Amino acid sequence: MAKQAWVDQDECISCGVCIDNIPDVFRFAENGKAECYDPNGAPEEEIENNAIDACPVSCIHWKE
Repeated sequence: MAKQAWVDQDECISCGVCIDNIPDVFRFAENGKAECYDPNGAPEEEIENNAIDACPVSCIHWKE
């Protein structure tokens, strides 16, 4: 099974960096926090570089 991105919504500050960078994978949930709605919407490398590494509070993680 491939790795999937997961957002710790308790840590998310709703900055939108992941959504701006990869809108095919991330969106705002009803609670205003980011969520990964399509973990297969981008290659793992793109998610790593443009969401996980770009998150200012490091709330996006890999879940296997």
